[in-house]
Amino acid sequence: MPAAPGIRVPASSANLGPGFDTLGIALDLLLRVTPGEPPAPDRHPAVVAFASAGGQGPLAVESAIPPGRGLGYSGAARIAGALAGALQAGASVDDARTIAFSIAAEREGHADNVAASLFGGFVATAAGHVVRVPLAQTPAVVVWIPETATSTSGSRAQLPDQIPFADAVFNVGRVALLVAALAAGDIAALRTATEDRLHQDRRLADKPQSRAAIHALLDAGAWCAWLSGSGPTVAAFVDPGDADRIATALPDDGSVRVLPIDTRGADIDPQYPDAR
Repeated sequence: MPAAPGIRVPASSANLGPGFDTLGIALDLLLRVTPGEPPAPDRHPAVVAFASAGGQGPLAVESAIPPGRGLGYSGAARIAGALAGALQAGASVDDARTIAFSIAAEREGHADNVAASLFGGFVATAAGHVVRVPLAQTPAVVVWIPETATSTSGSRAQLPDQIPFADAVFNVGRVALLVAALAAGDIAALRTATEDRLHQDRRLADKPQSRAAIHALLDAGAWCAWLSGSGPTVAAFVDPGDADRIATALPDDGSVRVLPIDTRGADIDPQYPDAR
């Protein structure tokens, strides 16, 4: 069997407020897998996905995405590993992407983060379908990343099995408004469109620093802000010309990055042209 290809995969910010398990955006913060040394542990999500897709041999993982912070580390790792494994096993590029999406979404338990990392840009996903939504504006994304980590499974366990009808209607409206506002470039609608009643307040109840960071972003002029995935990272869309100024307004107890939206998605890594 030939060597596995090197794969680069972007981070993601999922939910964007109301789009629980359905909306995600890819960020230019990369995870890479390559064949060879030093090998990642057998239980690493990239290695497990690699083997599930038919890959063989050691797999090294290098990541700028911090784990456990709400930036899609495990989803990106699973996409990278599964894509490398499927390509090594002889799948076409299109088939490998289908295989990688299926494996990663099943192991994640939801598809919003893996869809963004695989396809790039801003995506909506449900029932196995993924649609990339064109953006009329090109915002910068400011992320505030605290040192503490969040267990996604633990965070999801805090969420209720049932919600009031009014809250469901509220979120359906916000999701529709958010997708339409981003596609149309209606910046004024974004703050309202990223409001949420399903998960964000419950998750922020034990993350006061993250709540403070959201308020700081909005007070500084961000178009909108949200808890990234299950947190504790917070993300915001901002005017690129204001990004550095807004970044300085964030609390000191976290690191701040200004990131462009990644539009490539998962791809063979040009750093490793011999590993194809």
